[in-house]
Amino acid sequence: MRVLDASRVLAGPYAAMMLGDLGHDVIKVEAPGTGDPTRAWGPPWQDGQSAYYLSINRNKRSLTLDLKSSEGQEIFRKLARQSDVLIENFHPGGMDGWGLGWEALSRLNPRLVYCSITGYGQTGPWKDRPAYDLALQAEAGWMSITGEAGAPPVRVGVAVIDLFTAHFAVQQILSALLDRERTGAGRRLDVSMLDSAIASLTYMAQNARATGEPPGRMGSRHPSIVPYQAFQAKDGWFVAAVGSQPIWERFCPAIGLPDLLTHPDFRDNPLRVKHRALLEALLAKVFAARPVAEWVALLTEHDVPAAPVNDLLAALELPSRPAAVRLPPPRLGEHTEEILGELGLR
Repeated sequence: MRVLDASRVLAGPYAAMMLGDLGHDVIKVEAPGTGDPTRAWGPPWQDGQSAYYLSINRNKRSLTLDLKSSEGQEIFRKLARQSDVLIENFHPGGMDGWGLGWEALSRLNPRLVYCSITGYGQTGPWKDRPAYDLALQAEAGWMSITGEAGAPPVRVGVAVIDLFTAHFAVQQILSALLDRERTGAGRRLDVSMLDSAIASLTYMAQNARATGEPPGRMGSRHPSIVPYQAFQAKDGWFVAAVGSQPIWERFCPAIGLPDLLTHPDFRDNPLRVKHRALLEALLAKVFAARPVAEWVALLTEHDVPAAPVNDLLAALELPSRPAAVRLPPPRLGEHTEEILGELGLR
């Protein structure tokens, strides 16, 4: 299928890239001269392009088009007639002002799935507010639960709200395409960063509803499971995730403390949550005696989830299945002549 990617920065381009990874023909529409703002988001740079841009724009072709001009708008309409999906993240009404909104394009192509991504949705009192991931992490409560207790709030290390939003967008797009097979009709999709941010809070939001108290920052700890956090070993940090009673029953003998199984403060998880500080202090002394690799190997041998806290270069060496890269991230306007030729304009 053909995907017309008229989005910029992260949420929209990431969603379009995921569709490209699935094998669809993604045409990235960019402003002449400047293109996607992330092209300038460096350092670092790689082969003259920003690493940020390169990370979210593979498997696409780039077409430069001035959507403010009548000529650019007409070319865009031609593309929309031949496309299955359109992704855009302009301010609400922005595409309408150019004659390229849902109402106009769905008349030209009734099968078009038109996905709009914004900070706060297409309607409501906040629809015109500007939005970036940092603001949404703060506003939606993410920064209130991220970081160490008593320390200033911090954002998650990557723009997770944008990424959540991209995944929700792709889910809705694929669902709309499936529904189109049944009805023959496209659909307008309204995906907001705020909705995505709140929906992704899951159990932390439910905890707040259940207790009437907002959860605070706990570092790597878990509010409902103990032990489930990072520990400092002799030469670095690792995590242990004792997520069930059977795991606890394997964990205690593995670390040489089988007596913890019958300890009156630690017999079950509710007791371990209640006496968290006492158990953490005890485990800290134990784990400080041996290096990370030994603890991870020992716990893994006993079927206890454990892992070193890797830096990103180490993480990138882990065995994983890469995406199918059919096309490298395109240079600005790299495929303009090719795409215009396909439209019969060259």
